[in-house]
Amino acid sequence: NPELFTPLTLLLLLFLSWLADAQPTEAEREVWEQVDVVLKDAKGILDELQAYKGAGQEIREAIQNPSDEALQEQAWAAVVPLVGKLKKFYEFSQRLEAALHSLLGALTSETYSDPTQHLEREQALAKQFAEILHFTLRFDELKMTNPAIQNDFSYYRRTLSRMRINNVPAEGENEVNNELANRISLFYADATPMLKTLSDGTTKFVSENKNLPIENTTDCLSTMASVCKVMLETPEYRSRFTSEETVSFCLRVMVGVIILYDYVHPVGAFAKSSKIDMKGCIKVLKDQPPNSVEGLLNALRYTTKHLNDDSTNKTIKSMLQ
Repeated sequence: NPELFTPLTLLLLLFLSWLADAQPTEAEREVWEQVDVVLKDAKGILDELQAYKGAGQEIREAIQNPSDEALQEQAWAAVVPLVGKLKKFYEFSQRLEAALHSLLGALTSETYSDPTQHLEREQALAKQFAEILHFTLRFDELKMTNPAIQNDFSYYRRTLSRMRINNVPAEGENEVNNELANRISLFYADATPMLKTLSDGTTKFVSENKNLPIENTTDCLSTMASVCKVMLETPEYRSRFTSEETVSFCLRVMVGVIILYDYVHPVGAFAKSSKIDMKGCIKVLKDQPPNSVEGLLNALRYTTKHLNDDSTNKTIKSMLQ
């Protein structure tokens, strides 16, 4: 039972410190400040993505009237600034991955003997880690429901290659060269691009730190999943949530750590030996209003690595059907 290695005191401490603002200790300050710079920009990125309308109308008119130069120019003028935004989001994913590396380095180091101590004594870093996961899941929820993103970028690339063939100088070309365009295109082709970035980043962290026992990372992730699950399913804790946004925060963090665990643990989050109570976590998700968690359930269905393994319990598979 995963709760056994998560003392109630830790749960309450984390619970209270995450909802209040956990302040970094001197030992945490350097990493905390690096990550804080990134998190300060995260809110603006979500606002921009939420407001992203796309150039669908202009693109349709340009495609339907290929010989109308004015319409071609209008579509190009509408798409170029949008591609600047898409590039900015992609570059932010690189900064987020670097921030995650710094946090994992601190939260899995050999300073303390187990993840519970890390999370208890480095609460400000644990909160930042949770905030990164919250941002990531929110970004991907917004991206999944906005087909304009890929349409705009595809149109940009097609138009750019046509301009090259016809030797037309393309302003905005300096914005995104071919190699970067390939990377950005791959990024947005993924259903959950930010989660993919973090999963790859966590896998890379584990493989680059072979001297660290892998349990340092997986136990840190499973403890956080357990903390979120218990907070959400225990009325006494849940009643302290001041808003629905706090509930969403907890749900996103829980799903985020499950996905990272599933990527880095040799047999994943769904196996019998997993330290995450997957049935309990899925039940917590299913107990929420359906429209609020569909994106999170989809993230578990489509972004995890081991769900479809033969070793995955049939009940878990059917719960996620």
